[in-house]
Amino acid sequence: MNQVPLVSPARTRSGSRLRRRPAFRLGRSGNTEKVTAPVRSPLWRTASRPACAPVATADNQRAAVLASLGLTTALAGVNVAKHLLPGGDVWFSVAAAGALLAFARQQGISWAQLGLGRDRLLSGARWAAGVILVVAGAYVVGVLLPLTREAFLDPRYHQAVPKALSTAFVVIPLGTVLLEEVAFRSVLWGMLSRHTTTRWVLLGSSALFGLWHILPALSFASAHRGLEQAASHAGVAPTVAVVAGTVAFTALGGLVAGELRRRSGSLLASAGMHWATNALGVLFGVAAWRLAS
Repeated sequence: MNQVPLVSPARTRSGSRLRRRPAFRLGRSGNTEKVTAPVRSPLWRTASRPACAPVATADNQRAAVLASLGLTTALAGVNVAKHLLPGGDVWFSVAAAGALLAFARQQGISWAQLGLGRDRLLSGARWAAGVILVVAGAYVVGVLLPLTREAFLDPRYHQAVPKALSTAFVVIPLGTVLLEEVAFRSVLWGMLSRHTTTRWVLLGSSALFGLWHILPALSFASAHRGLEQAASHAGVAPTVAVVAGTVAFTALGGLVAGELRRRSGSLLASAGMHWATNALGVLFGVAAWRLAS
């Protein structure tokens, strides 16, 4: 007795027969046996497909580290150039911020990694508004209390109201906040994130932010008459103390700003804090001089 397959052979479009494996076959005893085709494992299928995302290699890591070191060196050069330029260096800060962003994009850093993603703008704006209100409230209390008002009597802020408004709403946002936030909480943050953890990104960017203020601290120490007189009697100790205190204080501020940027996912949060501490300090400094006179 001939064995007849239970599944008839199919034909292709060209007319040739396509041989199929029958679902059942007759055994020697006349009973039917089910034939099962080998099952391909999902792991085998996955392994045969090309990778959807590039795999991090030692060369990629090395390139990312070198790019971060190159960026740090460039920031040092920008700091020196900004310090040597005259007071109206707003144009330089805007141009430098644009160049840093262009460099980051050329390196493949996305807008979201730079803290400028559109989906996080609302979150960043909320955090910024909250921080501005907190800083403004603290400054109001500090100026109104005679005990703390002395801290706001900075000679640099003993100026006319129009100049103070220009400083608070033009010079500080464009000449200081824009460049420093783009440099440390946007571009450097995104570059460091490619080869280290968020904790080290926060610590590293904050430490460099503190070192960024060495030259301004030296200028302030040399321009302050009281410190200059103290230095003439005690050597360089007062100047070193001012520089070290400035670096430590700004590094701590960088930690707070970086945490705001991390929690909100937006550069607006840290920029709001940065503007509030600097610009509102000028405005409330003018108010303190008015109350003291």
